[in-house]
Amino acid sequence: MKIKKISIRNFRLLKDFSLDLENDLSLIIGKNNAGKTSILNALDKFLNASDKRHITIDDFNVDLKAELIALISGRKAILNTETYQPLGMSLKLCIEYEDEDDLSLVEPLLMSLDPKDKNIILSFEYHLSFDQLKKAVADYTEKKDKFDDKTELFLNEHHADYFGRIVRKSILSTDESVFTDLGKENISLDKVLTFEYISAKRDVTNQDNNRTLSSQTARIYQRTVETEEQEQAIDAFKKKLRDTDRQLSDIYNHKIFSNLLAKINKYGGIRKKDTQITIASTLQHRNLLDSNTTVLYKHQDHDLPEHYNGLGYMNLISMLFEIEILMGKFRRSSIEKPAPINLLFIEEPEAHTHPQMQYVFIKNIKQLLTESLLREDGLKIQLQTVISTHSSHIVAESDFDDIKYLKKDTAENCVKAKNLKSLKDEYASDKQAYKFLKQYLTLNRAELFFADKVILVEGDTERILLPAMMKKLDQESTQDDASVPLLSQNISIVEVGAHSQTFEKFIDFVGLKTLIITDIDSFYKHEITEDQKTKQKTKQCVPNNQLATSTSNSSLKFFHSKAETDLTYFISLTPEQKTLSKKSGSWRPDEDGRLMLVYQTEQDGYHGRSFEDAFFSLNKSLLGKDADSFPSLTKKWFDDYVANKLTALDFAEKAIGSKPSLAIEILLNSEHGEKQEFTNWSVPAYIKEGLEWLRKD
Repeated sequence: MKIKKISIRNFRLLKDFSLDLENDLSLIIGKNNAGKTSILNALDKFLNASDKRHITIDDFNVDLKAELIALISGRKAILNTETYQPLGMSLKLCIEYEDEDDLSLVEPLLMSLDPKDKNIILSFEYHLSFDQLKKAVADYTEKKDKFDDKTELFLNEHHADYFGRIVRKSILSTDESVFTDLGKENISLDKVLTFEYISAKRDVTNQDNNRTLSSQTARIYQRTVETEEQEQAIDAFKKKLRDTDRQLSDIYNHKIFSNLLAKINKYGGIRKKDTQITIASTLQHRNLLDSNTTVLYKHQDHDLPEHYNGLGYMNLISMLFEIEILMGKFRRSSIEKPAPINLLFIEEPEAHTHPQMQYVFIKNIKQLLTESLLREDGLKIQLQTVISTHSSHIVAESDFDDIKYLKKDTAENCVKAKNLKSLKDEYASDKQAYKFLKQYLTLNRAELFFADKVILVEGDTERILLPAMMKKLDQESTQDDASVPLLSQNISIVEVGAHSQTFEKFIDFVGLKTLIITDIDSFYKHEITEDQKTKQKTKQCVPNNQLATSTSNSSLKFFHSKAETDLTYFISLTPEQKTLSKKSGSWRPDEDGRLMLVYQTEQDGYHGRSFEDAFFSLNKSLLGKDADSFPSLTKKWFDDYVANKLTALDFAEKAIGSKPSLAIEILLNSEHGEKQEFTNWSVPAYIKEGLEWLRKD
């Protein structure tokens, strides 16, 4: 029996939200403020509702709140009761069971007589009825002066008076109007559903008075009585405490407090021994561990207090302690049946931990939980685990199919969840590309899931130099430029070689604003005669060469849907025409698009073919006269280019021995002024064009 889907309506950014759960582990990822914590809070407030976990006005989705304010203030007329749809929020758990599952505990929740319908829909609703809405309007009209005519203040203080309790229902999967109100029928979910979580706001610190781990041992002890062997051990523990109580009581009464007790017996009443008392030791086995055990850790031959350990280790150990405590709750005691539906939520396990520890955690969490599922009596509990994370390292070690990507839709002011495994359908026609994408994203570039924008580049030179170029443009930006500096934005730079088109479905899937920096790769075809046979070959050339006809760049051809790579088409494109959106399965020019391809353009009379020749045609003076400053460049070709005996294209093709080394040498030979860096070279126009576009929202 498994939860297949969680649906949430009108809770914070989760306006009309649904999340598919995997059978064992689901990994929720997304950028900050994408709704990961809201999912946990919604589950907690609806499933574990209490005075401490009550719904507040701040939990209302902004559109729902605006609607309520408009109705209660009288700015919007109330519809009649027949057309009124209850306003509020809800949580639904869509549960699926199999024929072999034990249905004894969920039998009261079964709604369908159809043997093929193996669904249970649990609904938790916090709704405002029509009558209660009218009452709220009347009450506010009477009291609005008290709230300075501010409806939100009135709602903040009194919304619970009108919404009332959370209504729990079991709903027929094919018709939501058919349901059982679990509250009215006095049906409890305590035996059916267990939800526990580990919050990101953990108590672990390395302050001197911290005893988080030590106090957790007491909580673990409280869940220990699961087997006969454990019960015998605890009985022996209690017996030892009773023996200790007798010995301590004797010491208290005859030694430590003997003088005090004698005075009380003598002077405490009208008659002698009116107030005769004794002092007894009453060690409580359930409280003893809380205040009298200390977790120590070994360092060489020394035992050191827990707070001497690093925060990362303490956090990891604390999570393992907490998991053991919660798994005890899921397993329940040996005389109870475990709940058929169990959900564990772990929020941001990466807190305080370095990357290697994050790898270790995610690699072992499945095995750790699996080992804890089996009870001593042989019963195995059903458990689903949800982990939310910002860690690219955890993502890199996770199963691609477990990942759920949360994306904030700014236009609709809501959050949507996508299953990464559904990308498999997008790449159905190119399975090899999908295999490459999975491996590349999880092993090399998992940070893409957490970026706001991304730059895809072909090679090492661009990848190394781009941060410097971004910094240079930030420093050169005018005072009236309201855009956020490039280096202050969440931008990832990813080297993809000639495979940017492989990422196009992923880019569209996650909605990243994407800049692709590529080469125009111009050439022409010519005929040569070899062994008395005429052959047609290609010749590399700059785009403004009168013989140039085509580009060999497959990315340009793909994104612009060109069967033939006509060079004149790409040379003639304006910046607006280089910006694209995906429509009806193909990328099309769109000035409001979220993807832009840039490539070499003519600058100072020269049109480069690749990054290197475009850069050095513009920044020839950077080389100086001495090749010693650029050991990656072959001296012969260096000298010829400085002496104007070699074109920039030939120099780029012949002189460069190592492109990564060349990029580093450019940075090492850069000069810095008082207010600006990299003053002795310029950014090629096509890269500047792309970065200025990317800078804007």
